[in-house]
Amino acid sequence: MKASHPVASPKNPSAIQRLERPLKVLQLSLWHPELVRGGAQQIAYETFKALQQMPGVEPTFLAAVDRSVSSFYKAGARITGFDGRPGEFLFLSQDYDYVWHKVANPLLVAAYADFLAELAPDVVHFHHFMLFGVDLLSVTRKVLPKAKIVFTFHEFLSICAADGQMLRKTDQSLCTKASGARCHQCLPGHGPEHYFLREAWFKRHLECADVYTVPSQFMIDRYVDWGLPREKLVHVTNGQPDYSAGTKVAEGKAPKSRNRFGFFGQLVDNKGVWVILDAVQKLRAQGFTDFTVEINGDNLKYASEARRSQFESFIEAEKLLPPEQRVVTYNGAYSVDQLDQRMSRIDWCLVPSVWWEIFGLVISEAWMFGKPVIASDVGGPKERIRHEKDGLLFNVADANSLAQTIQRACVEKGLWDSLHKGIEKLPDSNAMAEKYLKTYRPQIK
Repeated sequence: MKASHPVASPKNPSAIQRLERPLKVLQLSLWHPELVRGGAQQIAYETFKALQQMPGVEPTFLAAVDRSVSSFYKAGARITGFDGRPGEFLFLSQDYDYVWHKVANPLLVAAYADFLAELAPDVVHFHHFMLFGVDLLSVTRKVLPKAKIVFTFHEFLSICAADGQMLRKTDQSLCTKASGARCHQCLPGHGPEHYFLREAWFKRHLECADVYTVPSQFMIDRYVDWGLPREKLVHVTNGQPDYSAGTKVAEGKAPKSRNRFGFFGQLVDNKGVWVILDAVQKLRAQGFTDFTVEINGDNLKYASEARRSQFESFIEAEKLLPPEQRVVTYNGAYSVDQLDQRMSRIDWCLVPSVWWEIFGLVISEAWMFGKPVIASDVGGPKERIRHEKDGLLFNVADANSLAQTIQRACVEKGLWDSLHKGIEKLPDSNAMAEKYLKTYRPQIK
């Protein structure tokens, strides 16, 4: 053994053991991405898969689910394996309190504590607390006092009781700060004092984490303003495998017009697909229809009744038009192995999010295929996209601004080629896992 290694002694009996055994890492995720799609669970799972390939690391994946996947729930079961895969488990959440974000069933908490004690991980990495309960950070610290706890914020649910979106329910404007009075205005079912207690409850349990990570820089200021110590916040950008599998955009064979647009993602209110529909209507009213929009996604059931009805009515009306007059096509849900096919049918990717979009995985996916992105000038997209260098930004939630940008993208010669050439190589899931590994073991340089 080299002299630089820790030496086993009565004061340090486990030094050799720590060097010889793998680093055991438990990844906790809201949902398994093969059961419900979503950015947070996709990143959690891809981190897990990347860690599996790293020497000296032994990862385990625990995904929380609810009774919408009732077939996994058996009498007496609380934590179960998933699909016979080594190291993958489901936490069968029930009796979840969505106000205080805790599991009311004490047997589930006990099962989690037993799972921790048996697994004995060196690192517990929470990618979410939803369906687990934020108080499980405190349970983790109690069961494993020497483990390192890492918490990744994929949204603002800790700060914002309105689904973590920081959108004012009074007028749908972006919110920059939570307070008792402001939160009460959005959610008047609770008094201002409730939100004071909610903040204290979350901070009490979150303080058990040794490190907080965020996928975009702008989030750091948000959480520091909320009261978390800046020195515990680390930026770890999201990385993904290259789903393009080497697919290249044909050079020198550009079509006459780059007028094909695509939306990829969940059809919920905050993703802003309704902004696209409004923009299409405005362009039609102006007589500009020389373009197409393909919408790819699902989870419309989680949209508000008004937005769901708007989308369904628009798509039904579109189907009734003569084929030559149709602009919008709805392709339904998709998986990552279908991205190649669907990306090949578009020139531009639309990301019209109306909330503080944290990162925008679809931006990375579009860039993998060499497609410039047109996105709202807010949050992660504004941070990531270099306007007129590798994409275009438009005013958030402004259908007029999007309509103007779509028309510009269709008619301005050379614009697509210039933005396509400006797209740079993205960090992959291995680079992301390496960065996380540094938060697990700070001595790695």
